[in-house]
Amino acid sequence: MTQQEDIRNAVEVLRKGGVILYPTDTVWGIGCDATNAEAVARVYEIKKRSDAKAMICLVDGDGRLQRYVRQVPDVAWQLLDCADKPTTVVLDGAVNLAPNLIADDGSIAIRITKEAFSHELCYRFQKAIVSTSANISGEPTAQNYRDIAPEIIEAVDYVCWTRRQEHLPHTPSSIIKLGMGGEVQIIRK
Repeated sequence: MTQQEDIRNAVEVLRKGGVILYPTDTVWGIGCDATNAEAVARVYEIKKRSDAKAMICLVDGDGRLQRYVRQVPDVAWQLLDCADKPTTVVLDGAVNLAPNLIADDGSIAIRITKEAFSHELCYRFQKAIVSTSANISGEPTAQNYRDIAPEIIEAVDYVCWTRRQEHLPHTPSSIIKLGMGGEVQIIRK
């Protein structure tokens, strides 16, 4: 299967409200349409995670990020421009997303992915995609496909083929919360 066919299949599942397992710019992720509350609820269920704990969204670029946040502070653009590793920003004023994805304080964790597969997937889907680590909440993060528990693989609607054979060290993204007044809080280095 080619990467383009893999992306086409994943996008079809996402459009139908399904849940996918896919490689990202960091670790393997469980994903769904970030605007579909039922799909988001399924991801929480698969991870056995409280929906009080926020999940990250991936987008393919600046324009798409602006579609999901009322106002992106200048410090966010500066941070994203100079980041040398995948960096997730937590921004206030989330809009146009599933309500159960938005944190109680109205913020959303969002990352622009530059990795080839996840970037193309976001671009082809034309919406934000949930990206939460492919593990049961509280268990170790799956760095590669082979590390993913069978119960996770069996619970999703589509498992991407791309990068399944990879055996490389991967780490989750940095997470930085940014306030409209320029406040910066490092959540995960």
